[in-house]
Amino acid sequence: MLDFEGKTVLVTGSTRGIGRAIVEEFAKRGANIVVSGTVEEKAQEVASLLAQNYGVKTLGVGMDVSNPQSVEEAFKKIHSTFEGIDILVNNAGITRDSLFLRMKLEDWQKVLDVNLTGTFLVTKQVIRYMTKKRWGRIINITSVVGFTGNVGQVNYSTTKAGLVGFTKSLAKELALRNILVNAVAPGFIETDMTETLKEEIKGEYKKMIPLGRFGTPQEVARVVLFLASPMADYITGEVIHVNGGMY
Repeated sequence: MLDFEGKTVLVTGSTRGIGRAIVEEFAKRGANIVVSGTVEEKAQEVASLLAQNYGVKTLGVGMDVSNPQSVEEAFKKIHSTFEGIDILVNNAGITRDSLFLRMKLEDWQKVLDVNLTGTFLVTKQVIRYMTKKRWGRIINITSVVGFTGNVGQVNYSTTKAGLVGFTKSLAKELALRNILVNAVAPGFIETDMTETLKEEIKGEYKKMIPLGRFGTPQEVARVVLFLASPMADYITGEVIHVNGGMY
């Protein structure tokens, strides 16, 4: 069931962390892969490694998802290699943490531009092809903090909660065209972002998690694969939480 041969997958923000794990898991199962990141050379490097390791067709593109022109240019490159995108994973996201009283407008706006507007811009690019084929899978990576909130992350939490509304509304609009739209909400995952936390802070967070540990990027990736597979053909507008019981 987890065979994606003949499908083309785009994962935004896939040069590292959760996005990197997602493209690797899809490549292992035969999908064509589009790796995207803000630095084109890095995206090309990851794409090249996937092609070598798994024998799949890949492309690496530089894309600032918050910039409409950058998104358009990236899709010109994508369409010169692939007919279209069958499976889109909106994973690109940034943080600009600060207590709300000290939060600058630019820190609020930049997080909204990347995490929410970026998802809007990239999704708009893939919808026409999916509609024409009457098949598509869109999976948005939200976060546990979109449900629980988090001190110092009013901007980030707002965008991740916004992605839930985006997912549920778009799922209703596209269901009759057999385009399924779902979301995955990771908790604390072992990535570059959590690596910078002090050990005592990590320890406090782990106390909040019934399984007593952070998750791995691969554990998130496997849920994404499930949602893109035929096993999830009757699931749309849902959010699957991957957080070790934290929420």
